[in-house]
Amino acid sequence: MSALDPNIAGQLAEDLSPDVFRMIIATFEEDLTRLVKELETAVLTGDQDGYERAAHSLAGASAAVGAVGLERESRIAMDHRQPEPAATVLPRLLTEAKAALEALHDLIN
Repeated sequence: MSALDPNIAGQLAEDLSPDVFRMIIATFEEDLTRLVKELETAVLTGDQDGYERAAHSLAGASAAVGAVGLERESRIAMDHRQPEPAATVLPRLLTEAKAALEALHDLIN
């Protein structure tokens, strides 16, 4: 399964100028870096609310660029009712984040 929804990410790449698309990817990458740090810090400090808030923000950012795998893992992380501990979800989320960034950068080239 692709890290990106081609209907969303492909449409963005097609409809936007290359400069605007690069700017969106750069902004997403900055947000992703910040939110991953927030997630990791929340896990280390046991801050469940902070963990869920960061995951919620990441889910929205991921949806906006079509990063479906990252959005899925973020939605799992933000749901306090799901039984998986953060220590299980976070590594998958990080893997999806890396795959999404690589796929987005591939659309630029």
